[in-house]
Amino acid sequence: MDAVITYVDGNDPAWKRDYERTTNVPVMEKRFRDWGTLKYLLRGIETKMPFIRNVFLVVSHPSQVPHWADQEQLRIVLHNDIIPAEFLPTFNCNPIEMHLHRIPGLDEEYIYFNDDMFPVGDCRPTDFFRDGRPVIGYYTHLFASGMYKKICRNSDRLARKALGLKPSCFFTRPQHICSPMLKSQCEELYSMVEDEIRKTSATRTRTEENLNQYLFLDYMNYKGLIIKEKISNKHFSVAVASPESLRDFLHEPTRNLVCINDVRLSEERYGQLRGAILDAFESTFPDKSRFEL
Repeated sequence: MDAVITYVDGNDPAWKRDYERTTNVPVMEKRFRDWGTLKYLLRGIETKMPFIRNVFLVVSHPSQVPHWADQEQLRIVLHNDIIPAEFLPTFNCNPIEMHLHRIPGLDEEYIYFNDDMFPVGDCRPTDFFRDGRPVIGYYTHLFASGMYKKICRNSDRLARKALGLKPSCFFTRPQHICSPMLKSQCEELYSMVEDEIRKTSATRTRTEENLNQYLFLDYMNYKGLIIKEKISNKHFSVAVASPESLRDFLHEPTRNLVCINDVRLSEERYGQLRGAILDAFESTFPDKSRFEL
């Protein structure tokens, strides 16, 4: 199986110019800030997920690729390789996620990572796929408060519609961690609802009308293809996590994966947390991966 990572370096001057010219608003730091942790995600994949074949890094343009990346090992995918030109440039993760299955050479089984998700414990292939079926936990919701859950509800509703299922006031949501995907199922659904996907892909930044990659998981779930079992993971929000708690977990993880979710922070707190996280990751994964020069 393969791994796919979407990545943004919000410090890239070329990317910043595109963002401000296209959106006419300042960069939203918490969504695009680079914590310097991508190399540790790659080291985690190499040491904790040795069954991964290829790792694809999806970025907007070449200036986004880290200077330390070995591009013979880390397979770089540009937005214009997979996303229709009329939707570019985009600063919205949702249309990017809608087109990941179009990556050339991508394996049938692949795991999609945001760049704030990290393998830290020994993983097995069966943690993510069993007999060709994805494994992931699910939650059920009645109310959709906030943009994120409204987008999840949109995705659930379209997946149900594609399968001819009756509408429901409830909606499902996969657990917030890396997503095991089947390329053929993504292609199948995309061909069925391409008009709806293209309509929501036109927004350059996130809106409540968007779809997200849960659309594909929901489709597989309603088809009976998902094994509903939680992936072993821990979630930290930097809004409340202390440097000590992050450091302690990364030194002695009790779960196989961790998500470290960014929020608005003062520069002082950002500096404290970033330093603690990088120090802990360097201690946990001190050796370069094959993806680094």
